[in-house]
Amino acid sequence: MDTDLLKTFLEVQRTRHFGKAAENLYLTQSAVSFRIRQLEQQLGVNLFIRHRNNIQLTAAGERLLPHAQTMLAALQRARQDVADSASQSPALQLAMPMVLAEQLLAPTLQQLALLPTPLTIRAESLPKELISDLLLSQQLDLAILPEPVKTEDLYREAIAQLPLLAVCVPGHAACKQLSAAEYCYVEWGQAFALQHSRDWPQLQAARFSTNSAQLALTQVLAGEVAAFLPESWVKPYLNAGQLVAAAAQRYTLTLYAVCHQDRQQDSLLKAAMALLKRQLGPE
Repeated sequence: MDTDLLKTFLEVQRTRHFGKAAENLYLTQSAVSFRIRQLEQQLGVNLFIRHRNNIQLTAAGERLLPHAQTMLAALQRARQDVADSASQSPALQLAMPMVLAEQLLAPTLQQLALLPTPLTIRAESLPKELISDLLLSQQLDLAILPEPVKTEDLYREAIAQLPLLAVCVPGHAACKQLSAAEYCYVEWGQAFALQHSRDWPQLQAARFSTNSAQLALTQVLAGEVAAFLPESWVKPYLNAGQLVAAAAQRYTLTLYAVCHQDRQQDSLLKAAMALLKRQLGPE
């Protein structure tokens, strides 16, 4: 299967917008539409439900999503492994879910670059399930996750707290009451999902849902929805009066650095975890 078609599928899924996907892929919108039609024809199914400003995956699209992510990640990993074999520097392969990667991946890389050991670093955004599988098979060195993993084969260490609060633009209906029709559910993990469903049963049929905090923030700033987002990420908008708190309820995510149990004494991973804990943890 053509990997360009899968890349286009993933970008449309991520942005939920053909025009934005085209910009990010440096293509015309018609080229993006053509690629999606090609992929749908090859698979014999419709992958997207197309509504203006609200593109959603079909059931078939939902089933394709993890396979597309896995295939592209495996291809990139093969390329990186071949390149690393020719390098004399130690290699560190790091991953985190998209919901964290959009804001944390860049500063994490900046901190890892401060380690005294010269490193070849590979960093990527992957689905949580794939991250766990790669850690278990030791194809991935280190991950940052928004919840603990449920296996004794993986070692975890809490490195930071990430408070979440509901925000919206001033004057939005959500300032008075959160409603499913004007709410974007951000996929912060299973622990958050369970607590959120108990606290906000009326939001279970949210108008939008996404694994992209950046996409949710864009929708919030456009005045379309309210969403629970990290306080540290939206603080500049709160201070500027562009956003306000939409609810008194707050949540706190604990971020974990995770590696294989057999490697918890690895000097490089210990140094990386300690550095991330100092830099990403509370000041």
